[in-house]
Amino acid sequence: MQNPLHTKDPSIFPLKHSESIKQYESRTDNDIWRAFNKGNEAAFNYIYRIYAPTLFQYGGQFSKDEGMLQDCIQNIFIDLRRKRGHLKEVNNIKAYLYKTMRREVLRSIKRQKRSSFSSWAHDDKVFPIEICHETKLIQQEYEMERKEKIESAMNLLTPRQRQAILLLYEEGMNFKEISEVMEFSEVKSARKIIYRALASLKLIIKNRG
Repeated sequence: MQNPLHTKDPSIFPLKHSESIKQYESRTDNDIWRAFNKGNEAAFNYIYRIYAPTLFQYGGQFSKDEGMLQDCIQNIFIDLRRKRGHLKEVNNIKAYLYKTMRREVLRSIKRQKRSSFSSWAHDDKVFPIEICHETKLIQQEYEMERKEKIESAMNLLTPRQRQAILLLYEEGMNFKEISEVMEFSEVKSARKIIYRALASLKLIIKNRG
């Protein structure tokens, strides 16, 4: 995949990576977001450079159209810059941006008439899981030594279950953050979908021997 930091208009992110990192690497998400919302360019630059690559990777779970994903990321940050000064407080920037990216990509897919949210939600092939590494929890729970077995079992889950597992184990989000990204009205909904997904995984793996 291409580097998402190579925007069509790189001049809107003028600060060097090292400068913004040095200023904000030890500050909380809430502090960084407040600084950005007040117009601080270094804070904006930090958020972009830290999260654009992960947004690109996350968006790849919905679409492999690299150009579209780059456009979505740039649209998100242009929109954030336009709205700064009027944004609500954010305590977890990653969860907030993931939710925004998910909406933006699905809107783009719908506009391109390749899919829609409703068809995506019921189509197992639209959200393939790509596990970069085995997590300790899955290793301990199912004593799996090869990620291919996990991937095979994961692909038999529903798309929503796979997304929840991805956010929990690959992105390290908690139930509250997952409920925000997936737009559940209650945290217990995120907990429920995770537990059901794990139960299904256990059953699938057991049946496969």
